[in-house]
Amino acid sequence: MDVTTSPELSELHDLHVGIFDLDGVFRHKLVSAKKAAKLIDRGYSFCDVVHAWDSAEVQWEDDRTYIDRPATIFPETLRRWPFGSGAGVAIADFTGAYGENSPRNHLLRQLEKADAMGFGVTAAFEYEFFLLDETADTLRRKDYRDLEFFAKANRTYSLQSAAAHADLFDGLRACMQTLDIGLDSLHTELGPGCFEAPLAAATGVKAADDAALFRNFARAYFARNDLTTVFMSKLDPELSGQSGHFHISLQKDGQPVFHDPSASDGLSQIARQFIGGLLALMPELLVMTAHTVNAYKRLVPGAWAPTWSSWGVQNRTTAVRIINDSPEATRVEFRVPSADANPHATMALCLAAGLWGIETGAEPGAPLDRSAYDVLPDRDTRFPRDLVEATDRLEASETARALFGDGFVDHFVRSRRYEVQDYLRQVTDWEIRRYLELF
Repeated sequence: MDVTTSPELSELHDLHVGIFDLDGVFRHKLVSAKKAAKLIDRGYSFCDVVHAWDSAEVQWEDDRTYIDRPATIFPETLRRWPFGSGAGVAIADFTGAYGENSPRNHLLRQLEKADAMGFGVTAAFEYEFFLLDETADTLRRKDYRDLEFFAKANRTYSLQSAAAHADLFDGLRACMQTLDIGLDSLHTELGPGCFEAPLAAATGVKAADDAALFRNFARAYFARNDLTTVFMSKLDPELSGQSGHFHISLQKDGQPVFHDPSASDGLSQIARQFIGGLLALMPELLVMTAHTVNAYKRLVPGAWAPTWSSWGVQNRTTAVRIINDSPEATRVEFRVPSADANPHATMALCLAAGLWGIETGAEPGAPLDRSAYDVLPDRDTRFPRDLVEATDRLEASETARALFGDGFVDHFVRSRRYEVQDYLRQVTDWEIRRYLELF
């Protein structure tokens, strides 16, 4: 972490300590720096409800009393608070048996496995998001209908939007710089108020931490400017979905291992095995990176999102795109995740599947050199159609249980079943318009 932005705890008077829940929301407390120092040394505790409620804070596990569980604060995650001086931010997580429910803990375990295999891991996320000219008050007054978009005349890669709103986005960059989150670029995307922020590559767990903090703090930054940030997979059927593409590469002794100059496509055998593992396990692990009902509204043909387990070199229609512009930058782009996917779960999935592929010698087959939307995929390579099917696939996956343990799989499955149960009780506007005058 950059020493120019990483403070010592002794420099601060306050510390914001948080744990990421299953949806990647940063659940935090503000404590004095003096108290935080004691908690780092003596141990920390946090209410276990954060892994037992949904995104609307409705408890889905009723057989517990919601107690404080042992946790730890990771001092190496210390960053500066971007909305005032003298405060910091640090990440914590549950330990022991209850810590098995945490995607971040499982990512740390996969990173340890990679290290034991001799690999370093470099990764980065890129996020698309909408900005609404709405506040929490206006959204509730209009019952989330007739939304007003920020930058309504926006176009993809628009100079006009960038120039007109330069001060706002300079503020976002400054906010992220304070948090030691690098922005590789920042540009407009397809649709009104749509923007994209590819994050700078980072090593190890910092890549996922950066991504999770970016989403949480971008929402806070724009809210301070009376705007609402939307990372959900599909906001409107007439607009594009919002991606959270994930880039990953491996190194050994500091050198990239995905490149082989003697191969016709420049890919090493290790790269091919990593891709092969990801392709093989992607359909049964999909719910870890598509964990909302809404996510499956994006994974449809023509939405700039993949629909089956496919790969290609520089092919943006496939689930895995290989970027091989240069030897040192050769990497896997996992194009399945949407912007609302939990970054720690996404990275854990991708790394676990890739390492499994290296261990088992998985082969990816030939890369696809045409549109993946024009191919009728095999049944085994098709993505689950919805959250119900995806949850069933994870629950039945012996490989998922071997990689992540029964405790995590069962807990995650229960949380997704509750999400589906709540959704199925709802009556949508589409149903009203379609059936009210017919039946």
